[in-house]
Amino acid sequence: MSSFSAKKILIFGGTGTIGKYITTSLLRAKPAFDQVILFTSPNGAATKKDLLSKWEKDGLSIIVGNLESEADVRAAYQGVDTVISAVGRGGLQHQVDLVRWAEESDSVQWFLPSEFGTDIEHNDKSPNEKTHQLKLKTRKYIKEHIKRLNITYVVTGPYFDMWVHTVPGLELAGGFNPETKEAYLLGDGEGKVGFCTMWDVGKFVVAALQHPQQSFGKALKVQSFIVSPKEVLAEYKKQTGAKWTVKTTPLTEVAPLEADLWEKGNPKATSVTLRRIWAEGGTLYEKNDNELLGLGEPGDLDSLEVGVKRGLENAWLKTDTF
Repeated sequence: MSSFSAKKILIFGGTGTIGKYITTSLLRAKPAFDQVILFTSPNGAATKKDLLSKWEKDGLSIIVGNLESEADVRAAYQGVDTVISAVGRGGLQHQVDLVRWAEESDSVQWFLPSEFGTDIEHNDKSPNEKTHQLKLKTRKYIKEHIKRLNITYVVTGPYFDMWVHTVPGLELAGGFNPETKEAYLLGDGEGKVGFCTMWDVGKFVVAALQHPQQSFGKALKVQSFIVSPKEVLAEYKKQTGAKWTVKTTPLTEVAPLEADLWEKGNPKATSVTLRRIWAEGGTLYEKNDNELLGLGEPGDLDSLEVGVKRGLENAWLKTDTF
């Protein structure tokens, strides 16, 4: 495998929240990959025609099928050497099958599971986090059953573009509201957090594909920048030229809120749990893997200034950049 290079790439979940950034980055990669293929559902093909049409003009190939259909997925794997799963939480339960069918295929040699986000093996508490269970199930299956495939996890930490926004009704869990000039900080606001912007997630995935020997068999920890909530607040103040009201929530008050949401089956529990994990240091390492992928120089990645500018523009909610 020393001479392997990713040429024909298939992506699942490529029209999703983070998938759009990954797909666009794959299509814009220099040098270009031989072929980028999107596997999408009939509903996705019907409801996202404009986006898919634009991508087709950029060179994307499209396969319409059912993620749960073994026949559809096996057919999509034919001739593909690299598979990226960017499925969201609603599709994580299918990952074990996707990996198993890839292992049994004649052509797939490399699989990148949907690990974009929080490090699910960061510390001793990680195995017990409710938000981690489906991804941990995939990792367990891979460790116990995958013998032939090369596996790479691209662990990005929180997407800065989303983290900066408050969760409606749960503002005390953290975030910034530019309209009201209110900042909600967890803890004392001094704790550092490692972030990736959503565009940099795509950049890191491309970089990983361009560095197969450095990426095979690894859980790559990659980050755009590492800052504290107070540093983010300072940048918001600088860019808005306004005074902000700051409200802090002790971490001891987050746990009861989190437990209550999970008990009630409230889907917002996931967001609160993740924000608590990040505030507790669940994104910090002695060293990240940016340099390993050739992205260690100033200017290679987005800055805090760029991230806040996009936050003020709600850029991650817009589709005209893809």
